[in-house]
Amino acid sequence: MNRRDFLWSGTAATALVVGAAAMLRVGAPRPALAAETFEVTKTDAEWHAILSDAAFDVLRKQGTEYPGTSPLLNEHRKGVFACAGCDLPVYPSETKFDSGTGWPSFWQEIPNSIGKTEDRSLGMTRTEVHCRRCGGHLGHVFDDGPPPTGLRHCINGVALSFKPATAA
Repeated sequence: MNRRDFLWSGTAATALVVGAAAMLRVGAPRPALAAETFEVTKTDAEWHAILSDAAFDVLRKQGTEYPGTSPLLNEHRKGVFACAGCDLPVYPSETKFDSGTGWPSFWQEIPNSIGKTEDRSLGMTRTEVHCRRCGGHLGHVFDDGPPPTGLRHCINGVALSFKPATAA
């Protein structure tokens, strides 16, 4: 393996992108998101009191968790994935799929659960998704997903909680 092969191997390339994102990220919310009004609002101290450091970084500072680290990658039970900040159901388990990216991926959200903003960080334009109730950053959506939508919601697992379906 030469240096180029190492630098662009899956794990190394992902780590490089995540590291670059962390260096280029601005701690304050993007203007479009800051202008929105959300049902659930808290001070940073209040968010810190209810979120882990990792969840606070992702949900409140638009961070990114390291790929392959979320236990939700292997969550295959029926149920609902909810925002870890305010508990709003955002993704049904039926729309979860293995994208091979290292982050939980979904092909469709629950109606009226997310908001979208343009993200121009990292020198590219992406669509950022956030919880419509608290504004918590969830991840990004791309147009390379499976049918029927063709979308891949690439979501930070630390931004979600899982609620298993109850037996009927």
